[in-house]
Amino acid sequence: MKVKSTEGRGMVTNFDYLKNESKFSAFADIAISAERIILIDPEACILNCRRAMEFAVKWMYSVDVELEMPYQDNLQSLMNVGEYRQIVGSDIWKRMDYIRRCGNNVAHSNRKLGKDEAMLCLENLYIFLDYVAYCYAKEYEERDFNPTLITLRAKKAKESKEAADAIKEELVKEQEKTAQQGLDLQKLLKENASLKEELSARRQEQQQTYTPKPLDLSEYDTRKLYIDAMLTDAGWTEGKDWINEVPLSGMANKSGTGYADYVLYDDMHRPLAIIEAKRTCADVAVGRQQAKLYADIIEKECGRRPVIFLTNGFETHIIDGQYPERKCSFIYSKRDLEKWFNLKSNQCSHAATDQSSCEILCLPGDQNTFYHNKQQ
Repeated sequence: MKVKSTEGRGMVTNFDYLKNESKFSAFADIAISAERIILIDPEACILNCRRAMEFAVKWMYSVDVELEMPYQDNLQSLMNVGEYRQIVGSDIWKRMDYIRRCGNNVAHSNRKLGKDEAMLCLENLYIFLDYVAYCYAKEYEERDFNPTLITLRAKKAKESKEAADAIKEELVKEQEKTAQQGLDLQKLLKENASLKEELSARRQEQQQTYTPKPLDLSEYDTRKLYIDAMLTDAGWTEGKDWINEVPLSGMANKSGTGYADYVLYDDMHRPLAIIEAKRTCADVAVGRQQAKLYADIIEKECGRRPVIFLTNGFETHIIDGQYPERKCSFIYSKRDLEKWFNLKSNQCSHAATDQSSCEILCLPGDQNTFYHNKQQ
């Protein structure tokens, strides 16, 4: 049942509505905590967003007959099951993947993430859980993510040191509590077994009328958050082997200088790849030509042509000079790019006609095959 949400319900966070249905208890409190904790610890907010999403994904597996648990029940495996991706759709899946990447980056990289990344995680979590509610809730209220709820709490905290200290103390206790919360998947599967038929039928019916909320990539700053998360997840380190806005001389403009959005380097600081991001959202062709000019300059200076990636953070194309421009799943890691250049320089001269003497290598996220001589 769908009804229009009304204003002024006294909602403390964007996720309070989840408490209206006990079936969402597995992930409601952690989602609420994620939003509240952003005021004092954005990275804790991101981790809670990831945990709330993971718990919600596992809950979906426990109530939907079309979802069978894969061999591994980690978040990435659960998200990549074909049936699951089909149920949530590509737009929501991409939002979820951003949360997953950011959570991994907080836990495993040295790159500090801040409020901008945390706010985007909250918004993406909200849209994912809104979809879950649309499909499985007994009653659904149409609503939008409201960042003002967060800014008003921040403003209130700033008005009074006493109030700020009280809020901080409360949030620290809340974070300690939610950090200890776990999810017993086998117990959840048993508890929800009787709900599967009812909730699966409801989801199948509701899914038909769901209107996706398109990704808003109109702002470059927003696109950059997605691209940065992708690079960090692939193991690149900003300021070390990943440099932003690299000046390149020799462009056909008044200043004679252009700025590559991103340049990726090997350990000897030789360019491996360039990434063109600014214009790919509006006009891929313009971004492509710009990137090729940058690649021409780097090739002339360094004697090696870098791989080109065109991306808006979600759709990524690769131009490597070996095969026509094509989509790829993500931007390659340093190891993969170095391996690609090594294979290219040592490529078996008879690979096309004598594959028996060559080893086949498929780069991650790419269907194309490269060969190198096994005897070398």
